[in-house]
Amino acid sequence: MDSIKVMVNGLPGNVAVNLTRHILADDRFTAVPFSLTGPEITAADHTIDTTRIQLIRPQDQDSAIAAIKAEYGDFISVDFTHPSAVNPNAEFYCRQALPFVMGTTGGDREHLAATVRSSSISAVIAPNMAKQIVGFQAMMEYAATTFPGLFCDYSMTVRESHQQGKADTSGTARAIIRNFNQLGIDFSEGDIQMERNPEIQRSAWKIPEEHIGGHGWHTYTLTSPDKTVCFEFTHNVNGRDIYALGTMDAINFLYQQVTAGSKGTVFTMIDVLRAGGN
Repeated sequence: MDSIKVMVNGLPGNVAVNLTRHILADDRFTAVPFSLTGPEITAADHTIDTTRIQLIRPQDQDSAIAAIKAEYGDFISVDFTHPSAVNPNAEFYCRQALPFVMGTTGGDREHLAATVRSSSISAVIAPNMAKQIVGFQAMMEYAATTFPGLFCDYSMTVRESHQQGKADTSGTARAIIRNFNQLGIDFSEGDIQMERNPEIQRSAWKIPEEHIGGHGWHTYTLTSPDKTVCFEFTHNVNGRDIYALGTMDAINFLYQQVTAGSKGTVFTMIDVLRAGGN
């Protein structure tokens, strides 16, 4: 099988850099040496190992993409940009007929899905690209639909910590909270305890120093009305490799769907897992 050509957007962001490094090291993929970037980025390019990747600002996207498509042909785009860019970027991908994997959280997710469904391309859209966490989410969704109200009258606290540069609340936490709502718990996204302060992460959370700049720690604590019963669900991720590995599986999955003729379809990481995840 020919290698899958991939354009990773969001450089020089940490997640995009980590994914690109994995793409460059994997024979299944060929990196397209261009990346959509934010208006605040002044650099013209970014080098990863020995590969120079040209950065494209928003105002230059439409003019640059024609030449890129002419040189590289069909490719999969991957978005790890900024929440504020989610919807504009999705509209760009759809307008330019670029199948994409959306790993960026935030934005108007309903509009995002509608944009893909009304287009000529398909996409994988997920608030979390880590397969094991997605599997945990699927288990929680099963519980929520199978045992609605199971934790009625229980109270809940949600604590999540991410690197200082993460602009929004965890998309994974928001999704899990919706499951707990179905399970009978009265809790809103505004009640999430978010931590972005590195000093507190070191002293109170005991997050390893080498992962202060890249981690995702979540704990959901459920307590019975009389305080005699407590359930706690925790998933802590250090580093970014788990997201890169899951994203590469999503790229491979989307490539297979597009090759088979898929158009206007929104896939999730659950679809990736059901297909075998690689």
